[in-house]
Amino acid sequence: MPFSHRIAIATGDPAGVGPWVSIAALASIKELQEKQVGFVLFGDRAQLEGIAASMGLDPSSLAIVDAGSCDREVIEAHEDNPASGAIALRALDLAIDSVQSKETQALVTAPVSKAAIRMAGHSDFVGQTEHLARRASLPDEAVSMLFIGPRLKVGLVTTHLPLRAVPDALSAERIARTVRHLGQALLCLGTRPPFGIAVCGLNPHAGESGAFGNEEKEVIAPTVLKLQSDPFLAGQGIEVIGPIPSESAFRQAAQRQVAGVVALYHDQATIPTKLLDWGHSVNVTWGLPFIRTSVDHGVAYDAARQKRFESQGMRSAIALAIELAKAHPEVAEPQ
Repeated sequence: MPFSHRIAIATGDPAGVGPWVSIAALASIKELQEKQVGFVLFGDRAQLEGIAASMGLDPSSLAIVDAGSCDREVIEAHEDNPASGAIALRALDLAIDSVQSKETQALVTAPVSKAAIRMAGHSDFVGQTEHLARRASLPDEAVSMLFIGPRLKVGLVTTHLPLRAVPDALSAERIARTVRHLGQALLCLGTRPPFGIAVCGLNPHAGESGAFGNEEKEVIAPTVLKLQSDPFLAGQGIEVIGPIPSESAFRQAAQRQVAGVVALYHDQATIPTKLLDWGHSVNVTWGLPFIRTSVDHGVAYDAARQKRFESQGMRSAIALAIELAKAHPEVAEPQ
């Protein structure tokens, strides 16, 4: 019987843990193939076949699209290098091609090094999320980075920005987009309304009535007020609350008092996510015309050097990609 869904896996930087966690994840979830789910790996074929053999897998059983060969010396140095950066980006682009053409029905990405890719001549590369938006002919701000874990579901208003640039980047449009995207994802994943989404404040104590900043009064609170009567959100039974201090928002989410949290900047989201859902939280790019999930960690050169890695994050990313592909047929319809 043919596969009902095929998942593209971009295996990331050859010098990092990406190729290892990709193969290890597939080795541990063979049972998914019995459910008519197939996998296509994109990366350094020779490296991936060697890793598979070292883990007791038959390399010939893997579907691999070769993105080029990386010198062994580069791989074993486990540091930023233009050669490994070039292969990581080529693998990502080939995987994007496959999901855009519907040859695969979802994309899972292993970590890449932004520095290595920039060293390879791509100075405008700021992250996989933004690169995916651009490949889909969308502006960076048209998509949202979400972290979906067993305890926390979080949307980010801004992503890869210097902290000092965040206040100027906040806008009603960006906040509203993130709230709507998080609400759509929660509904897609089976969260039953009515439920709440908490929007964090930017400043300590959510600004404390302007004592510590005006972003809450001038941008965040007025946007939340408008979203409380938004036709989609209100119509679906989604209550938007805030701005509230981020420590309160995440505590409420961890205690199931709200279903999701909208964070305003990168580390405001990732610190609680990695504390409470480490290894199980999945990075999801919402707003693309295809499904993309990813691990919530980086290239981890030190771990790769020691051959010390944990594949739970990749297993979670693959499992969520399959769940979304089945729940999101208008995006992931097999051809």
